[in-house]
Amino acid sequence: MALPVSILTYPTIQGESGHLGVVDLLLGTFLTAGAALLPDADHPSGTISHVLGPVSHYLCKLISWISGGHRHATHSFAFVALVTYGTWAGEHWIGRWFTLGLVFFLLALAVRALHLCPPGEGFKTWGVVVVLAVTGTFAMDHWITNKPVWLPFAVGLGALVHLFGDCLTDHGCRLFWPFKFRVAVPIIERTGNKVETWILSPLFTAGTLAVLWYGITHQP
Repeated sequence: MALPVSILTYPTIQGESGHLGVVDLLLGTFLTAGAALLPDADHPSGTISHVLGPVSHYLCKLISWISGGHRHATHSFAFVALVTYGTWAGEHWIGRWFTLGLVFFLLALAVRALHLCPPGEGFKTWGVVVVLAVTGTFAMDHWITNKPVWLPFAVGLGALVHLFGDCLTDHGCRLFWPFKFRVAVPIIERTGNKVETWILSPLFTAGTLAVLWYGITHQP
């Protein structure tokens, strides 16, 4: 599927791995929203568990067992470092197939996180998620670089935003896992309430956009 010339010739900033510009910023922001669900891979009943149907559900159950349950290993700075470095390493050692596979997965998460699919957990829901993620990945394949410099940054930032949000609840997070103490600044009772939806989420979104813009426009 060919993209319009106006998209292919957007204003650019030269980076180490290609041209960076407005489209990269918008895509990075969207994928960051998907990456913000990654820490909940330890939650078999969470949103991420149902994003790709039975496949993601059983994978989340396995991750939950390995990590010690919800809000343990995957809700730590160590996990943020792992997914950030893992993204960079996958781009450089595996190449384009890794990049496109990760883009597909993050798009699927973003579609679910932003409620761009029917509600629920059945095939009607995750089937739409898969179709939209495949379509988006197919479109991006025509212009995304093999090693987009912003992708590890977007993944790490999304995961980090999730941790900060969870730290605002009574339960908190084990940010310094494997140490057992939790960091909690209880401002909201639980994730998903009105304070988070109408105040904190917009603030985090604005902050994410600002930091992504700075990171992209200040590439060496």
